Amino acid sequence: MWGIVRQKAGAAASSILISGQSLQRLRPAASASRYYSSAAKEMTVRDALNSALDEEMSADPKVFLMGEEVGEYQGAYKITKGLLEKYGPERVLDTPITEAGFAGIGVGAAYHGLKPVVEFMTFNFSMQAIDHIINSAAKTNYMSAGQISVPIVFRGPNGAAAGVGAQHSQCYAAWYGSCPGLKVLAPYSSEDARGLLKAAIRDPDPVVFLENELLYGESFPVSAEVLDSSFTAPIGKAKIEREGKDVTITAFSKMVGYALKAAEELSKEGISAEVINLRSIRPLDRATINASVRKTNRLVTVEEGFPQHGVGAEICASVVEDSFGYLDAPVERISGADIPMPYAANLERMAVPQIEDIVRAAKRACYRAVRLAATG
Repeated sequence: MWGIVRQKAGAAASSILISGQSLQRLRPAASASRYYSSAAKEMTVRDALNSALDEEMSADPKVFLMGEEVGEYQGAYKITKGLLEKYGPERVLDTPITEAGFAGIGVGAAYHGLKPVVEFMTFNFSMQAIDHIINSAAKTNYMSAGQISVPIVFRGPNGAAAGVGAQHSQCYAAWYGSCPGLKVLAPYSSEDARGLLKAAIRDPDPVVFLENELLYGESFPVSAEVLDSSFTAPIGKAKIEREGKDVTITAFSKMVGYALKAAEELSKEGISAEVINLRSIRPLDRATINASVRKTNRLVTVEEGFPQHGVGAEICASVVEDSFGYLDAPVERISGADIPMPYAANLERMAVPQIEDIVRAAKRACYRAVRLAATG
């Protein structure tokens, strides 16, 4: 490890300063971006992440991996399979169970011009390292007046899995998304996972990369373009997964799949739903969201995290600030329940959004259902 840290990294590149997303002006609706791929083959999210790591390590000797069981065991979820054998123990480092320790070492290595990819076995364990992520990685570029870049990626599974209880089921999108200096990404498909991870590793700023354990084994179609080693997905750009004209549904990570299934159900009742895959939590693609709402005049936000101060709350605020005059119905917000995650399977299902919740919310927004009376 120390041999790698001592390598000459060259002059520090000038870094992109802290994202000023709070000052971002709404871009014209015509700039709303859509990224469509013609399917060539199927690839799992696990393989997409693995191939992205492999290609970036091959292309840049400054990239290295560290975390618990990333080497000999090939990753708790086999994301790093085969990489120790290919790149050796100086670039694929197994660490003790000490998130604060290896996250701090990773930040220090990034200060010296290396490009660490730090794996948390679950982002719940990033709580042990949050001082390094927030106070060291996120703020150093600003506090050094742009003289020090921190090109580090913190990645791992985020959000609810299944039957792992309150301490292992939290979504950290809103937690890290509120911090200036970080970029926060949440992939859904194999294209997202591959393109966004490659972009994150190449980015000069610290990136929090929020995966979902239940998506690792899911297969998605990918095009020849996505499989090209030069492919990256743009940070800060949402993807319109399904076009519609009656209601906008925003979602990220696993909830994108739920939103697409809800849109299919809604189509059977004559409701055309537009589904936006956020991809990037910070910076947030406010322009694409607002352009869609200005077209559909209705909004439903979906997330697994807690409702208070959530990603959906930020989206609602953005739409109210920039597109209030276009809304024909109150905004609907679907989120996890405002409680610690229950362990019992039946209660766990009630605590996270389901497809039927999204369908009901969209129908309320379209005045196809009786709205619940407000309670004092």
